[in-house]
Amino acid sequence: MEQKRKKRLLAILLIVLLLAADQIVKLCVKTHMTIDEAIPVFGQWFYIRFIENQGAAYGMELGGEYGKLILSLFRIAAVVAIGWYIRRLIKRDAPTGVIVGISVILAGAIGNILDSAFYGLIFSESTFTDVARFVPWGTGYASFLHGSVVDMLYFPIIEIDRMPDWVPLVGGEPYTFFSPIFNMADAYVTCGVVYLILFQRRFFK
Repeated sequence: MEQKRKKRLLAILLIVLLLAADQIVKLCVKTHMTIDEAIPVFGQWFYIRFIENQGAAYGMELGGEYGKLILSLFRIAAVVAIGWYIRRLIKRDAPTGVIVGISVILAGAIGNILDSAFYGLIFSESTFTDVARFVPWGTGYASFLHGSVVDMLYFPIIEIDRMPDWVPLVGGEPYTFFSPIFNMADAYVTCGVVYLILFQRRFFK
């Protein structure tokens, strides 16, 4: 019983800390940067570059207002399902590594839900010239579940101004290896899934 209680506390603490880090970074970016503003962090290969994502993770789009609503509802359903699964794992005294991996994924899912659910209600619109500001509840740039997700992590690991003519499809055009701009919540989901896959034989005997 004591072991299960410790695992429950670990899951809660991990989710809360990861969510806090994700939201603090997003709020700082949202209230201090204009759209597409970029701040170099480590040379030319890591920038804080602010964009707003209207769709899924890593900037992928799911078109229109209905697409946005469907995605938000799907995220909520996923969070409920994952939360239920963590609770079940704890009751079954699953390995700590499994609970950690699923908790990281849950934190990422919740992080992006908060953006789409509430940011449109509490912020003015971010533009290429104006920084967003807090506004009275419900008077922001979008309705409930229709807000934009804040993305800011950009790693143009290889950036070439002109590709050689022999390169298929992209000859002569600027090319950037790994161009998606994402956020910490996206990274949580990806890292949690990869972590579980790498150690699945140990965790899921």
